[in-house]
Amino acid sequence: MAYDFDLYVIGAGSGGVRAARFAAGFGAKVAVAESRYLGGTCVNVGCVPKKLLVYGAHFAEDFEQASGFGWSLDEAQFDWATLIANKDREINRLNGIYRNLLVNSGVTLHEGHAKIVDPHQVEINGERFTARNILIATGGWPQIPEIPGHEHAISSNQAFFLKELPKRVLVVGGGYIAVEFAGIFHGLGAETTLLYRGELFLRGFDVSVRKHLQEELTKRGMDLQFNADIERIDKQADGSLKVTLKDGRQLEADCVFYATGRRPMLDNLGLENTGVKLDKKGFVEVDELYQTAEPSILALGDVIGRVQLTPVALAEGMAVARRLFKPEQYRPVDYKMIPTAVFSLPNIGTVGLTEEEAREAGHEVQIFESRFRPMKLTLTECQERTLMKLVVDAKTDKVLGCHMVGPEAGEIVQGLAIALKAGATKRDFDETIGVHPTAAEEFVTMRTPVAG
Repeated sequence: MAYDFDLYVIGAGSGGVRAARFAAGFGAKVAVAESRYLGGTCVNVGCVPKKLLVYGAHFAEDFEQASGFGWSLDEAQFDWATLIANKDREINRLNGIYRNLLVNSGVTLHEGHAKIVDPHQVEINGERFTARNILIATGGWPQIPEIPGHEHAISSNQAFFLKELPKRVLVVGGGYIAVEFAGIFHGLGAETTLLYRGELFLRGFDVSVRKHLQEELTKRGMDLQFNADIERIDKQADGSLKVTLKDGRQLEADCVFYATGRRPMLDNLGLENTGVKLDKKGFVEVDELYQTAEPSILALGDVIGRVQLTPVALAEGMAVARRLFKPEQYRPVDYKMIPTAVFSLPNIGTVGLTEEEAREAGHEVQIFESRFRPMKLTLTECQERTLMKLVVDAKTDKVLGCHMVGPEAGEIVQGLAIALKAGATKRDFDETIGVHPTAAEEFVTMRTPVAG
């Protein structure tokens, strides 16, 4: 039969837009449906606005350190409303760019909530369209546990649009979103407490990284409370929040921010009209080709719950477009050696195996580690220290993992990710001449293993 479209994409986030644009470029007839905002989580309520807020929070340190270099500053004043208004203006600009990318690629844009009617049919705004393939790229949504008083808490979605900076913020969670927002609120002047039910935040990251960040945040005066969880939240007459913990302690805050997980966004999508199956965590189940149990329906990005990172969704979108419409160019996504950054203050950059993963995988490892006070801080009172760590296979000399906590860690680790992807050895690192004087050169000057 003749279909209205070769590919109908539901969700105009990073993965959906990439798949749609390239499929159209390969000659396919493509439509994209979006019910909220073009660019998805990353552009609107995720990595882009978050990084802008991180930049804003970092200025407090810059002003503090400037006197060591001879600068005399009047007392700095911060205005939350200005930062948020400027952030909104930039996000609106990016929305327009995404719209142009789609339209200029020849993609038909449908704005509204799309529902799957059957394996080859979608309904949106009262109209029905047929498609040879349907791609689900609806992303994720933050979850707040349904404890008593949960309606008084906010998630990252609301945090980007607060009318004013709260004086006292309680951030709940131990993942990168919790750590990043705690750094933002703390850096901008809020009295910030980070509450996590586990022993130590950032589970899954290298233990040296986790402990080093704990030390640095504690030095900065952030209140870290581990092995702690909330029982209930009560709103007081003055608008403040009384937070009761499971151990009976009570805390007061003006804002309780939850970053304890995200769920796949499948609300009213019509999956019951198809053979699509979900895994035990509720994510869309797909095979290595991103195909669901319904042959004509595919899914990618956060909604499949593999690696929930924007660049991964982009790679998956490219893979789907190529496989369907340019198979001679198809290459599967390689999920090994994916670099990532946490924009905490200080930043984390990491690629490859953690020390714990390397040992569990049976590698005999050598660990090279360096902790130092960056040159920029030597004329200041700031005692922040940078951590750099290499995990090396003792038998093959191959560098298995690279980890950093410190300024611009993400920028530095991106370059090192290419080396690890290419199979670099510790000898390759040792024989590379450093750029002097930089922090990054420490990665090529570590000679003595600290553990094996």
